[in-house]
Formats: sequence, structure tokens, C-alpha cells
Amino acid sequence: MKKLCLTISLTIGLLYGASAQIQKGNVMMGANISDIKFGLDKPNVFSLNINPKAAWFIQDGLALGGDVNFGLATAKGAGTSISYGIGALGRYYGSKGTDEVVKNSKFFGEATVGVNGINPAGSGGSTNGLGFSFGPGFTYFVTRSIGLETLLKYNGIVGFGSSAYSHTLSLGVGFQIYLPGRSTARKVENDMK
Repeated sequence: MKKLCLTISLTIGLLYGASAQIQKGNVMMGANISDIKFGLDKPNVFSLNINPKAAWFIQDGLALGGDVNFGLATAKGAGTSISYGIGALGRYYGSKGTDEVVKNSKFFGEATVGVNGINPAGSGGSTNGLGFSFGPGFTYFVTRSIGLETLLKYNGIVGFGSSAYSHTLSLGVGFQIYLPGRSTARKVENDMK
């Protein structure tokens, strides 16, 4: 019976509790499923990445978590490149009311730091080491708990390989699901009693 009540509570929380998507204790999970990247270093590369991420809101509007990145890239006449990364993620939505341009939308800033690498096909240009990224984003909530987003980020890698530094500018499109945390689920459960 407790499991049924918890399931109902979570469902209600997902459907009706999203006015506080970025509330302390909530969880954000999703991915950038399409990442259009234009290389700033030669060879100019067009790539497609998958970038799943998860974060927990430690206070209203501020989430900390992690992300993983895996990508395959092709360059005309150069073959296929592989990129990877794993690291810490921080996302800040700004003060309440100032970050909403259109109803059901929010601006945010995102930054990551971790271990990253890019290994292009052929000789030269590989860099593996400390990766970092930062940039602005925009989320439009299509439902109370699902947001479609776009994110423009500067990505850099400092380390070792045939190149000591690599950098790109990326435009990512993806989605995030905002789930109530335990405290929010408990509030909903107590309200149902």
C-alpha cells in the first residue's frame, strides 16, 4: 500500500508540482541529443554528440551534478574522430522572475569541469586532459516537468597529446526531465492524507 501511495504521490508531483521545477531538492535528468559543433581548429569538423546529464538542486535555481559526453565526428577527407568526457556539472537559473522571457521558459548558465579528450582521425590534433565548458542556455517547458532546451557552450581541453590545447564552440539541443526530490514527494504524500 505504501508503494502505491508513493507511486501516486510521485505521479501527482510530476503532473502538478512543476511550477517549482527548479526548487531545492528536485532532480534534473536528460541529455543533449543533438550537438552541432563547428571546430575552431583545423580541420573544421561537423559532429554529433550525446551528452547525458543529471543534477540535484541544492538550492532554488542552483543544481550540481555530473555529465558524460561521447561523440563521433567526421571531417571531409580526414576520417572519423572520437571525443569523450566525464565530469562535474553546475547549472544556475538566476533569480526568480528575471529569467523568464516567455511564459513557461527560463534562461540558465551551465558550466562543467572534468576529464575530456578528443582524438581525431589521422595524425596530430589529439588532446586529452582537463576539460571545461561554460555558456548560456534556454529552456522551454512543454509540460510541467519536461523542458526542451538549447545551449551554446565554449568547450576547452588542456592537457597532453599532440596538441596541448583544443577548443570548440557548440550549439546543443536536448531535453531535461525535472523530478520531485524526496522532500517534495513527502510533501505531496502528506497533502494526500
